Amino acid sequence: MNKLFIFIFIWLALIDVGKSQTITTPNIILSDIPFQFSISNIPDSLSKINLIISHGRMIEKKQLIINEGKFDSTLSLNVLGKITFGIEEVQAVNKEVRSIPGIMSIIPPLLAILLALFLRQVIVALVSGVYIGCIFIYDYNPVYALMRMIDTITLNTLTDSSNMSIIVFTLLFGGVVGLISANGGTKGMANLIIRFAKTRRSGMLSAWLMGIIIFFDDYANTLIVGNLMRPITDKLKISREKLAFIVDSTSAPVTSLFIVSTWIGFEIGLIQDGLKLISSTENSYDVFLQTIPYRFYPIAMIFFVFLVSFTKRDYGPMYHAEMRALNGEVVRPGSKIPDDLTETTNFLHNGAKTRWYNAVFPILFLVIGTIFGLAYTGISALHQQGIYDFGIREIIGNSDSNKALMWSSLSACILAIIMTLSQRIMNLTETIDAWFRGIRSMLLAIIILMLAWEISSVTEQIQTANYIIHILSDSLNPRFLPVIVFIVCAITSFSTGSSWGTMAIMMPIVIPLSHAVTLLAGMDDTTSILILHGVISSVLAGSVFGDHCSPIADTTILSSMASACDHIDHVRTQLPYALTAAVICMIIGDIPTAYNFSPYLSILIIFGVITAVVFIFGKKIESKSVGKNN
Repeated sequence: MNKLFIFIFIWLALIDVGKSQTITTPNIILSDIPFQFSISNIPDSLSKINLIISHGRMIEKKQLIINEGKFDSTLSLNVLGKITFGIEEVQAVNKEVRSIPGIMSIIPPLLAILLALFLRQVIVALVSGVYIGCIFIYDYNPVYALMRMIDTITLNTLTDSSNMSIIVFTLLFGGVVGLISANGGTKGMANLIIRFAKTRRSGMLSAWLMGIIIFFDDYANTLIVGNLMRPITDKLKISREKLAFIVDSTSAPVTSLFIVSTWIGFEIGLIQDGLKLISSTENSYDVFLQTIPYRFYPIAMIFFVFLVSFTKRDYGPMYHAEMRALNGEVVRPGSKIPDDLTETTNFLHNGAKTRWYNAVFPILFLVIGTIFGLAYTGISALHQQGIYDFGIREIIGNSDSNKALMWSSLSACILAIIMTLSQRIMNLTETIDAWFRGIRSMLLAIIILMLAWEISSVTEQIQTANYIIHILSDSLNPRFLPVIVFIVCAITSFSTGSSWGTMAIMMPIVIPLSHAVTLLAGMDDTTSILILHGVISSVLAGSVFGDHCSPIADTTILSSMASACDHIDHVRTQLPYALTAAVICMIIGDIPTAYNFSPYLSILIIFGVITAVVFIFGKKIESKSVGKNN
């Protein structure tokens, strides 16, 4: 009887050991491409095990050396189709995966890029990329892939709490923008600046300053500055091309940089998802803040606009446009002025109560609320860890930016509603309608962001980054990765006319690429993080540059409409300035900072070089005929 109990005990123990052992590997691997393979909870009595690899009728055996009860390394297999991994010593443990050709892993993102280039429809391009990826994931069954795309990929994206918090913040912030636009707050801010526009210089500087102050939304920035400044710049004999340039260069560049805007939720969402792909514990909001000094192009363009406005110097096609305007022709003879300005004029508040504080207080409340939320969640997290000696960096790094942004945007909505109703600017129905219109304006952004998360999930499952890393790792210098990414994103954004679409496609690819390439190069953690942040900033800056130059970009078109400028004239006069700034930023910013050069020194040198270019090639625009308007 005792022998029977001992036998049962040993038998149960062996079953428990077998069940506890786990084979971990990607569900999809690429033929001939190394992948991570691990086995855990191996009995201490085993120093070696035999791994059984079954593929159809082929059975291969590999002996693995066990270290401290586990095996963790990379494997590479030259087979296609279904593969089963098993352990000879424990028959109950096995894992089934699928192997596909490596080249197929880049088809989903490549298809998304190509369709975006040819169709100029980012949503169609992203959906197609996600669907093709699902076909590869779900055994080449197009019907099954379509169902899984909706009930698995999309559902998993929407049920992720971090993703949903980004969506909630973005919608609420859109509601704030809708309210302060409808109650006259934004227009009131602009009216404060207009009174200083007395000369050509002050007129251009007023438009530039207005573009910076309306930092919270690029569309609101473009439409308000263009429409309000157009009569003034016409009177001051400033060309429509110059106005459109100022408007366009202080919309997306400004909005993409500020810590609170309609862009921030989108940008943080992409960064957050990319960091998950490399299992990084960095705070996505902290990373967003750290990349700001490396976004050389938008910073340079803001300075560029100030410089040409203050010095009244121009070169290239813009010089000829300004000289023409001095002679009384603010519009080129024979140019095609957009005659349907309904979209731009209806955006403006038409009532009498245009009070600046109706915009300033909700936005200020949102900024202060975000800072308070970051501090509260960061300090609480540090206290829970038993840490009581910390600085600002530690607070931000441990904060919950998603909660902070949601709290602050909700509070700003409530404040804007109360201010609107208390001043009787609109009744309750009109106020809620304005709030809802603001939310609705963010729908496209939410759809693109959601699809970006989905294509990120798909490319992760089919090992896209691993394939690109395998192809480029031997030939790519990690130090040049930021400038290469900037160029690729610029070309893509220029061709598609969508900075957001470009960011959505590129971010889930380049973050794992940067992480892996720096590891393969043997770089230390500090350098790897430096390159990673440089790559992230290059995606954001390169996308803005391409979008800024593109004749099919929404903000470029809106800038032409709001300024009542011939669209081709706007693109033709703006392009030389944008290219000048981009080339300088790549040479002095992206490349040196990848070698640990200070980004702040790079910015100062960029400013100096831009100043030299403007004074060397630019000619001062002045004429005796305009008298005091100089």
